[in-house]
Amino acid sequence: MDLASIKPGLMTTRAEMKELFGGGTQGGIIPSNTTPNILIYVDHDSGKKYGYEDGWLEEEDERGPVFEYTGQGTRGEQTFLGLNGSRNAAVLCHADTGRSLRVFMAAGKVPGSKSAAKRQRYIGEFELDSQQPYTVRETNDEEGERRRIIVFRLRPKGDYERLTQDVISRAGETDSQKVSATVVTCKMVEPKRKRASESRRAAQPSLIADLRQSALREQYLDHLTQRGHEVCAYQIKISGTTKTLKTDLYDATTHELYAIRGASSRDELHIAIGQLKDFVRHIKPRDPKLTVLLPEKPQGDLLNLLHTEGIDLVYQDAHGYTRFSAK
Repeated sequence: MDLASIKPGLMTTRAEMKELFGGGTQGGIIPSNTTPNILIYVDHDSGKKYGYEDGWLEEEDERGPVFEYTGQGTRGEQTFLGLNGSRNAAVLCHADTGRSLRVFMAAGKVPGSKSAAKRQRYIGEFELDSQQPYTVRETNDEEGERRRIIVFRLRPKGDYERLTQDVISRAGETDSQKVSATVVTCKMVEPKRKRASESRRAAQPSLIADLRQSALREQYLDHLTQRGHEVCAYQIKISGTTKTLKTDLYDATTHELYAIRGASSRDELHIAIGQLKDFVRHIKPRDPKLTVLLPEKPQGDLLNLLHTEGIDLVYQDAHGYTRFSAK
């Protein structure tokens, strides 16, 4: 078997792929030291045992389909650091090291084999989503303990196979779970790396706003917790969909749902209002106060817009935070 024969839909085995690409045969993420490849193996049966399901999102965006893959680590919080996080770090930095991500799906036992080895169906070559390479979620491990996991967002690179059975299961009913605020406020600590692509993007307004948004979340979470407030977030799966949504902060002490933006422009405020109006339907207890958190005071017409919508405003200033009440 040679590389030219590796096409989406091919049925193979881990052993055959080891011979072709190098690496090992154990684990979900297998970096090769002999070829520029990282092999990613997906098994629905083992994934469900550890509280997650990998596969295609049914919903596509303007840049096409997304394949979600949960990082390495079955106990405790997943990480990019140290020996436990080395394989997750390899996926995160695959473009920097010139490696391809090749995804395989378990497809039943190898015919005639006395071992537990499974056939592997080749899905295709992938790369991390350039805008959001991964997201962080909270789930139960096999012992029922809550933990944070890394969910990589993979984009096809060339031909791929997208079968119905590889799509993540639709939620049977809307499920809204309280999760730790760190799921939305704290990024995973990443390995140090220097990327030319990052320096080229550094001046883009969208990236600046994202960084300000992330910093504002963490600062305001610290502000609330120092005052003894109980703060969390909500992780939501909507009935009939495969995506997992996350709110910004929820202050259980004041029963207040926040939407946080990294700029105080009209466009950013429109996004914040839309998020609040969407997510509030799934928050329990019902009817929380709705509040937008911004890095500075917006212009007067936008204050009037918030007042009309019945939404409070909190913005950062030289003295800390100022609140404008909608009532």
